[in-house]
Amino acid sequence: MVLAWALVPSVFTGQSPIDGVPADRLQGPSAAHPFGTDHLGRDLFARVVHGSRLTLQATVLAVLIGLVAGSAIGLVAGFVRGVVDDVAMRVVDVLLSIPALLLSMALITALGFGTVKVAIAVGIGTVANFARVMRSEVLKVGAAVYVEAARASGVRTSAVLLRHVLPNAAGPVLALSALEFGIAVLAVSALSFLGFGAPPPAPEWGSLVSGGRDYLATAWWLTTLPGLVVAAVVLSANRIARALERRTAA
Repeated sequence: MVLAWALVPSVFTGQSPIDGVPADRLQGPSAAHPFGTDHLGRDLFARVVHGSRLTLQATVLAVLIGLVAGSAIGLVAGFVRGVVDDVAMRVVDVLLSIPALLLSMALITALGFGTVKVAIAVGIGTVANFARVMRSEVLKVGAAVYVEAARASGVRTSAVLLRHVLPNAAGPVLALSALEFGIAVLAVSALSFLGFGAPPPAPEWGSLVSGGRDYLATAWWLTTLPGLVVAAVVLSANRIARALERRTAA
C-alpha cells in the first residue's frame, strides 16, 4: 500500500499536500479528512500519502548504498583474505562501534541538509552490516568444492567471484537488505524529525511527526497517525526480512 502511495499518490487522495483551508484547521479525523487536518488546514492524510515518496526514495537509496558498498567490501575481503581482509574488517569494526544513527547525524552535519544527503548518511551507516554478512557468506561459499574446482581448472578470479561465489552468497545479504529497509525508514524519519530532511512545506513522515509536537494536547492525530504509518512500514519490512531469511535457509 505504501509503495502504491509513493508511485501514484493521486489515486488515493485528491487533496493538496501543500495548500490548506484555514477554516478547516485542526479538525479531527473524519470522512472528509481521514487523518484530520493540521494547524494550516492541510489534509494530513494527503501529506502522509505524498510524503511517502520522499521518505521511501531516501530509504531505498540508503539501502542501495549500503548494499552495494558493503557487499563489495565483504566480497573482496572474504575472497582475497590476508592483509586486505584484516584492514577492511578493522574499518568495519570501527563503523560498527559507532551507533548508526549517531554516525548518520555526524555525516549529515558534514554533508548538509536535504533528502539525498540524508539517504547518503543513512546508507553509509549500514555499510558495515552488509560487509560483515557478505564476508561471512563468502568465507563459507569459498570453501565449497565447486569453487575450489573452478580455481584449480584455471578460471579467472573475477569469473569465480561473479559466477560462483556472489550468486551463492547473495541470499542472506538480500534478506538483510529487507531488514535494513525497515531500520532505514526509522533512521530517515528520525533525521527528518530533527529537521535534516527536505525543507518545509515538503511533506516527509518524520517532519510530519515533528510538526505535530506543539499540538499534542489538542490534536493528537498530528503525531499519532503518521507515527503509526512509520511503525506499520517497519513491521512489514521485518516480516518480509524473516520470510526471506527462512526461504534462503531452506
